[in-house]
Amino acid sequence: MGLGIIASIIVGGLAGWIASMIMKAETGLLLNIVLGIVGAVVLNAVLSLLGIYAERSWLPQLVVGAGGAALLIFVWRKLKS
Repeated sequence: MGLGIIASIIVGGLAGWIASMIMKAETGLLLNIVLGIVGAVVLNAVLSLLGIYAERSWLPQLVVGAGGAALLIFVWRKLKS
């Protein structure tokens, strides 16, 4: 069982916010949600290629989403410079 839509938005927002604090990025609420959700999708895909599957509950997805969002912020900064 995965996260529902509302839970995904909440966890995505929290994950994006955590990543923006770690990466010292100035992002707003909407961008935090997008970063968290897209980051979770991206990092889950990368991890699945390595044979690692995160549990589909809120805490593991929060960690994966924050890591993925931080990765997206890092890549964006590298592409910008």
